[in-house]
Amino acid sequence: MLKSVTVADVWRPCEKTRACLYDLSLILFGSLFLGLSAQIAIGWPVPFTMQTFAVLMIGTLFGARRGSITVLVYLFEGAAGLPVFSHGQGSFLVFLGPTGGYLVGFVIAAYVTGFLAQSGWDRKIITTILAMVLGNVVIYAFGLFWLSHLVNLNNALKTGLYPFIVGDLIKIALAAILLPSGWKLLGHYKHSGRTG
Repeated sequence: MLKSVTVADVWRPCEKTRACLYDLSLILFGSLFLGLSAQIAIGWPVPFTMQTFAVLMIGTLFGARRGSITVLVYLFEGAAGLPVFSHGQGSFLVFLGPTGGYLVGFVIAAYVTGFLAQSGWDRKIITTILAMVLGNVVIYAFGLFWLSHLVNLNNALKTGLYPFIVGDLIKIALAAILLPSGWKLLGHYKHSGRTG
């Protein structure tokens, strides 16, 4: 059974209009954060960026619905021509290129990690690691499926998977430290009487 509580829910106002504005603000700032994280891009045709970490953290912090909507807004911004994709790209044509599958996978990965966070998986190190691994698997499944249609599967693995494994392990370890620690801090904060 879902606990339906994410980090973002802790500060969500109860009043309907303010809650709606809060959600819209999260989605907007989350999409901007994704755009900024994409600009830390090294390599080609599939660059190493901080996007995957940002996507998985947004899903986990915002929850399944807000997280996936945030990523969709980011994708619409890029498709509309805003330079939010890696290397400052912005065009619908990016979806037809080598990173198109990864971009689509971001939406599903944010939903999956958000769903797992709502189930409490972001409270403990082991389950946080599992959630991040599952999110990465989703991204790679979509990304490599599309990339293997542009190049053969062997080249897809060489350019779209193997170079990123170590970096992803570091990002997963970082998330496994940050998320459960964040919940512990929130627990101390609430018990100290500083939240309403």
